[in-house]
Amino acid sequence: MTFNRKDSFEDVIMNDWRWQPFLDYAIRSFLPFDPQPYPLLDEFIYREVTISTKSIQKKAQINTWACKTEKIRQARAACLEAGAFASVLNFVISPYNSYDIPFFGADFVTLASGHLIALDLQPVLKSDKLHTVNVWNKLRPIHKLWQDKLPSGGQIPLEAQKYFSPGFLWTRIPLGDEGDKIIDQVIYPAFIDYLNLYLQLVNEAEAIEKERALLLLDGQKNYMKYRSEKDPARNMLTRFYGPEWTESYIHTVLFDL
Repeated sequence: MTFNRKDSFEDVIMNDWRWQPFLDYAIRSFLPFDPQPYPLLDEFIYREVTISTKSIQKKAQINTWACKTEKIRQARAACLEAGAFASVLNFVISPYNSYDIPFFGADFVTLASGHLIALDLQPVLKSDKLHTVNVWNKLRPIHKLWQDKLPSGGQIPLEAQKYFSPGFLWTRIPLGDEGDKIIDQVIYPAFIDYLNLYLQLVNEAEAIEKERALLLLDGQKNYMKYRSEKDPARNMLTRFYGPEWTESYIHTVLFDL
């Protein structure tokens, strides 16, 4: 793995990492927006530990890429590679609240039980039609195109439903050649379609009035609070890196608003 702090927009390479093409595409997609470094403490840019069981000893490497632009407060990718234990890309884009844009969220998780895939343009104010109608009308056909090619991931918790859109793509995929084929032929192009639509919305967004911006800020804070409290990676990260580092990483990097 290499990470060049100075030229971080292009040099994030994790050897033999399943999700590298997704990260590469995301980073390239930001270059036209004049991305600037998002401040991270060195301890969160890269960390590596050795984890052991009775039969396996493996390094767990975590690498964080982050940037900001004129309209994006934070775009960040948390990249974990721990061999047979887990391989994860968690990619979230958080806009400034002065623009009426949803969050972008992508979770690609490989565990011993299979791949868990989630893609969405996540609403800040789901019941607010001014915030959602334009987005959902564009997202629904993309979602239908790709979700129809995939099994459902199952029900999501009731308390979480307000943070997902009608275009939430959610699936579970088996390990092995079959799963790899689905990832290459369905998940990767779906990711491109979702991200391209999102960046189109960013490009078209215009600044909004202060009163509405404050309303969006409240919605963003509620979203971040929920994600930080319910982060499903907490137990795994605590196992690898300890509770103090994990809580600091969740609250000051992953969901830092």
